[in-house]
Amino acid sequence: MGGAIIENLSGRKLSVLIALLMICQLCCFLLGGLIAPAPTSASTVLGTKCYDRNYNSSKWYQSRPVKQMCHSFDSLDELESGITADDIIFVFQVPIPREKTILDFSRWQQNLIGTLIPEVFYDENDTGKQPSSQHDIETQLTVDARLAYQNKGDPDDKWTPLASSVEERKLECSILAEHRKPGYQYSCSLIPLFELGSLHHDFYLLNLRLPNKLAGKEVNRGLSRLENLMVAFINQNGGFTKVWVSLKTVFFPLVVVALVWFWRRICLLARPPALLECCILELGAALTLLNLPLEYLTLLVDCPWMTVLGDIRQGVFYASLLSFWLIFAGEHLMFEDEVERNRLRAYWRHLSAVLGGCVCLFIFDMCERGVQLTNPFYSIWVTDIGTNLALAFIILAGICAGLYFCFLSYMIWKVFVNISAKRNSLTAMSSNRRLKYQGIIYRFKALMLATLLCAAMTVIGFILGQVSEGRWKWDEDISLEYTSAFFTGVYGMWNVYTLALLCLYAPSHKKWPREESVQSIHGELLARDQLNSQSEEIEFSRFAAEPSELSALTALAGKPATD
Repeated sequence: MGGAIIENLSGRKLSVLIALLMICQLCCFLLGGLIAPAPTSASTVLGTKCYDRNYNSSKWYQSRPVKQMCHSFDSLDELESGITADDIIFVFQVPIPREKTILDFSRWQQNLIGTLIPEVFYDENDTGKQPSSQHDIETQLTVDARLAYQNKGDPDDKWTPLASSVEERKLECSILAEHRKPGYQYSCSLIPLFELGSLHHDFYLLNLRLPNKLAGKEVNRGLSRLENLMVAFINQNGGFTKVWVSLKTVFFPLVVVALVWFWRRICLLARPPALLECCILELGAALTLLNLPLEYLTLLVDCPWMTVLGDIRQGVFYASLLSFWLIFAGEHLMFEDEVERNRLRAYWRHLSAVLGGCVCLFIFDMCERGVQLTNPFYSIWVTDIGTNLALAFIILAGICAGLYFCFLSYMIWKVFVNISAKRNSLTAMSSNRRLKYQGIIYRFKALMLATLLCAAMTVIGFILGQVSEGRWKWDEDISLEYTSAFFTGVYGMWNVYTLALLCLYAPSHKKWPREESVQSIHGELLARDQLNSQSEEIEFSRFAAEPSELSALTALAGKPATD
């Protein structure tokens, strides 16, 4: 047999295959850049201030329509005497109408995140500053929050409760010295409020209270003059979701067909699958799981667990991809003192680090989103310990991703050095055989460079994803701009790269000419020439393992030559 397809495929057929994959990659970029909108959108809604002397926790206060509107006011100075913070409700009814047109959420928008933005004005009697704090106001904010939903066709006053909770949030505000005058506003940090993993209903209603007394305990002291509350509602754009799911719908059957075809060619061999072949199968299976368009299910039923499931699928793919790259480079980086090849335990140190990092990220994700399945108002960012822990995880994940890329680049560089050293031995081969191995080396180097590019884009995408997800929770000053083309391009690159591996590293059933017979990666790479060409040939020592048809190049990189 002739090794892998990448070694035996004609130049014309290989050019056609590469052209098709590059066109596919280009289409993914263009879909994101020309058709898909931005991945997410945010709308800031100013809360309607309502009051009710006889506040009822089972009653829903809404700002529309006029017949159902609560008793509202614009300024605290307009309130009647005797009304306290216990009687004030901040109402947020979304989505808000636009140009007198009633809008509704679409199930294509997938999820909804709410971030609280307080408007606090300077007060000379401010008592919220802590002696050891760098902020002018640093106090605990107790929020009585309730969330409900309504669908089209429901009566205007019918709101179905979705979640309710009394949560504590940390309020931190600062003001410049020259602005310490009545009428000037503090600059306050963003406050994570809630996160819904499914946007299944048409309208949502949020009622917030900042009471002075709760369960007989005084709360919300030192708030200065809090005039307004705003909430930034962040959701995934429906147009982006449609493009994203369309890509999944196209790539899912393609990868499944390539995976089945690859496995059938493995089964035709008279040997068990090699380690690299098993890793390619695992990578294809993980990508198939990621490509499965489960988002269609959210159009039919409410799936609040879809975000958690999506994170799990993404984590499984990351673990498979990062592990594969280490093994892929390592299998082509074997020296004389290596006693174990084609064995998973030879990479246990590398894989332990990758799997350990993925498990830590999974635990961190479940600590927040796992709890949010039952309480959308829960957030790990509300305490100092939780915020520091979350920031530490994000920063550490970014550092580890960068270190991984550096280590992978080093391994690929060592592979290039190793192959270049072996390449000097090609001069002693016959011209036909030398040209064949030179072609294999060029193809392999191109694939390694594609691997490095894919790894770089994956690491950049991972870091951008972590920062963009956390910027609404821990620092509103970060300006991060990215386009849908980047996400669709990286996603397309994963599929194109995996399809290329499945096609090019499948065992080839094409037999080499008898005078250029090559046994295997684990067998005799170059047989003795029986036709008076022994002086022109190089012979590589035989491995102890049984013959394999995986890759002649791996043998060239892994075994020393003997004259």
